Amino acid sequence: MAPTSTKNLWIRKLYGFQSRSQAQTANRMLIPSLVSCKRYSIVSSVPFGRTSQQQQSGIALPTQNHRNSSQLSRAIAPRPGTTAETYVAYGMTQKLFEACSVQADYSIPQISQKGAQVPKTEAGEDLGIGQGWWYEELGLVPTFSTWSQVTFLHMYLLTVRLRALPSHESLQTHSQHLIDHFSHNAEHRMDVLHGLTSRTIRNKFLKDLFIQWRGVLAAYDEGLIKGDAVLGAAVWRNLWKASHTGPDSKDLNWSKIAHVVAYMRRVLSELSQVHEADLVTHLGRKRGGKPGIFSCSETDKVIVNGNR
Repeated sequence: MAPTSTKNLWIRKLYGFQSRSQAQTANRMLIPSLVSCKRYSIVSSVPFGRTSQQQQSGIALPTQNHRNSSQLSRAIAPRPGTTAETYVAYGMTQKLFEACSVQADYSIPQISQKGAQVPKTEAGEDLGIGQGWWYEELGLVPTFSTWSQVTFLHMYLLTVRLRALPSHESLQTHSQHLIDHFSHNAEHRMDVLHGLTSRTIRNKFLKDLFIQWRGVLAAYDEGLIKGDAVLGAAVWRNLWKASHTGPDSKDLNWSKIAHVVAYMRRVLSELSQVHEADLVTHLGRKRGGKPGIFSCSETDKVIVNGNR
């Protein structure tokens, strides 16, 4: 039996397909499109073979070695809408959320020091210690609200990618698990880092955060459609709380907002080129120290500085 026929037969048995044509269809691996960005050309639903249109757009497609390494994980993925998909989606979205949460992670050392006072911001928020370019380069303050908004931003970028899943049921399953992971982690932070021992108070904050999440989805969606100015305004409202001054009380450097917009555009473009089964391995820092999709890129800075 030819290798292709053997492969299709294996997939038919694994998925329960009744016909060879169904197995052949399942065996095709496509790159779904997400959005058509101003600075990036994203090709819609094209196979891994490079076309002349892709050559013109300059999109770097996965290599043959990358396709072979992820082929098995894609082939054994559960069918949309099944119970198995729910369990797989739970584990997958847990890793995806961790990649989002770590971007603006922070700590409060005074919590472990008996009698120590936790420093506060001018707005009365607990002030922690954080690392990474969101704090060190953009100058954001390491607080719970900053962590939640930066995490929301990355969850949104993944949600846009997940909208290209094969079915609406799959999107709903993954999206629900993603926000559930956020809620559990946020409640844990409230309790452990900020001393909110009352479950009633924590639930009130969680409801407010869910409303903020719905607003984030609408605001960033509008920005992707209407352009960088609208997207930048949404970023300014959510990350900088619509303030015209930074934490140092000086006038806000608006190039920082442009940097975030360029970051979002670049991340969306790169996410569109990765199969959903491989997302987890592409977000964080890769082997050999290579930066992942969620890492700060010099390309983002070049785009901002080049448009001044």
